[in-house]
Amino acid sequence: MARSLRARAIMAYPPAQSNVPVPAAEENSSPPHSDAALLQSVLGVVREVATDEIMPRYLKVAHSRKADGSLFTEADIAAQEALKLGLRGIAEIPVVAEEMTQQEQAEQWLMGDAGLWCVDPIDGTSNFVNGLPYFAVSVALMRHGRPVLGVVYDPVADEAFYATSRGGAFLNGERLPIKTVAPVLKNAMAGVDLKRLEKPLARNLVTSPPYMSQRNFGASALEWCYAAAGRFDVYLHGGQRLWDYAAGALIMAEADGRVCSLDHDDFWAAPLWRRSVIAALDPGLFSAWKAWLRTHLE
Repeated sequence: MARSLRARAIMAYPPAQSNVPVPAAEENSSPPHSDAALLQSVLGVVREVATDEIMPRYLKVAHSRKADGSLFTEADIAAQEALKLGLRGIAEIPVVAEEMTQQEQAEQWLMGDAGLWCVDPIDGTSNFVNGLPYFAVSVALMRHGRPVLGVVYDPVADEAFYATSRGGAFLNGERLPIKTVAPVLKNAMAGVDLKRLEKPLARNLVTSPPYMSQRNFGASALEWCYAAAGRFDVYLHGGQRLWDYAAGALIMAEADGRVCSLDHDDFWAAPLWRRSVIAALDPGLFSAWKAWLRTHLE
């Protein structure tokens, strides 16, 4: 496994779906390899880790709880180590990953301003543990605090969402979005995580929802991608970690979506380690969604 990942990274070997297009490399780019070229290697590593480390353990692995009460499994740890190895074979830069300690995460972040891998080995571990087929691998390449490359891969559906900065966002080769969103908030399908919202806003959403219907599937990075694809018309989350939003926020932006937090119009000005999310593809729908939420915070 380790030798295979490193060989793939060094050779820039393409992923299994070799016909998956990536954005054309930008002219006069300063890195020795463009982010578009790096994308092929990252997709290959992510797919291989999902195949070798995650799916063989699906429905077969025991779980434990971290100090914050969230679940983790042997699959999380194995996938994280394999991703670190494979990604560092592509670019030898710091890695921030979910299953590290907070101190390790902070140290890696401080060392990685010029370049950093941000990894969630299994986004949606609770779903993975309970046999719910909605989880993903999420990887972002960040520079100076912003993502420039993002991959979110759902191994059950074999759906790879990916983007590079100014290169567009794609799902298995098809440019996002793939569906036209509802133009009016009252007709919208909303992706909403109620659990992490302040009680007044959560109560207002339950008692007087402004949308037609609401879903919460329990995998933040994948929910970003559903919003970017147009499967959700609007999206709301009360507090995500860096690895929850790093890849998804880029994919949303490259799908020409709009994003902010509950208290910052500039999404990237919100607190780094826990950040709320308001997002939508349609500019008018985004404005209406943001306005409704901010007037119903109390």
